Amino acid sequence: MLLYIHIPYCDSKCHYCSFNSFTDRSQSKVEYIKALQRQLHKELETLKPYSITSLFIGGGTPSTIEPSLYEPIFKLLNGYMQEDCEITIEANPNSASLDWLKGVKGLGMNRISFGVQSFNSAKLKSLNRSHTPQNAYKALEDAHKVGFENISLDIIYNVLGDTKALLKKDIDEAFRLPINHISAYELTIEEHTPFEKTPHMRVENLEMVYFVRNEIIQRGFNQYEVSNYGLYQSRHNLGYWQLQEYIGVGAGAVGFRANQRLYPHSNLDAYIAHPLYQSIEVLKDEDILLEKIFLGLRSKVGIAKKLLTPSMQTKADFLVEAKKLLFQNDTYYNINYLLSDEIALYLM
Repeated sequence: MLLYIHIPYCDSKCHYCSFNSFTDRSQSKVEYIKALQRQLHKELETLKPYSITSLFIGGGTPSTIEPSLYEPIFKLLNGYMQEDCEITIEANPNSASLDWLKGVKGLGMNRISFGVQSFNSAKLKSLNRSHTPQNAYKALEDAHKVGFENISLDIIYNVLGDTKALLKKDIDEAFRLPINHISAYELTIEEHTPFEKTPHMRVENLEMVYFVRNEIIQRGFNQYEVSNYGLYQSRHNLGYWQLQEYIGVGAGAVGFRANQRLYPHSNLDAYIAHPLYQSIEVLKDEDILLEKIFLGLRSKVGIAKKLLTPSMQTKADFLVEAKKLLFQNDTYYNINYLLSDEIALYLM
């Protein structure tokens, strides 16, 4: 079982961010964590001991929460997490101080993912990021210093002003740091974000997509999903792409159990008042199949042949002959993740 915990607090709101987060509610952190514990306690009642294989604390900005506030959460989880559980926490470079890093490492967190996005000051400003390149260098080096072996960072590209030279420098700088994983995301324009009013900030450039991918791969990182690369491959990420069941705890989190998607309140006040509330979306068999196809094609997970209808298998076999898919061990694998959506639509 995967477990996701959502921390909805941020120091500032990035212009591209559509995640459920708040910049003006820091006074509610203690009450929020108490509510989160109530939901988590209820969710754990359905689990067997040692059944959580991975925990991911995301946001928002989890590094805005003091390690002491996380302590009761980890006490609740004692006995439920497997001995080798992957425990990831997201962090922003400006709030991940050395003391904070020591604190979360002491709680048992063994993987950390930094929202770096770029090492270019002007680009960071255009994205409304709250850190500097110097913050990023120090935070990642400090994470390594306190004992994190699995360190990841995000970069973002196809932003107005991007050039191959700028992106190559970002990738060069990333690989000078002690990382074993990198996520490279194309900028997307989401509703209800500042960039929705300035859609020209996103640049459509397929050549740049291949450029970023090739620059990362040639440095020795394996691509295991359309946007993710690493010497280490995140167990939590792979679990999502395999459509494993997961618990979602916190305001704006999402859970997935059996054929149901579960949604707690996204409104912060509503969640604090009623943390046990969940709206339920029932998924049909065809919905689940569609998700498995899309997720399998955009990652190394692939699609088991037995999942497909006879007509889908015929189409998939045609793509194997055309060298668009690879067929091994009764599973179809995508050769080029960038074509995943097109292939999925063809199969459907």
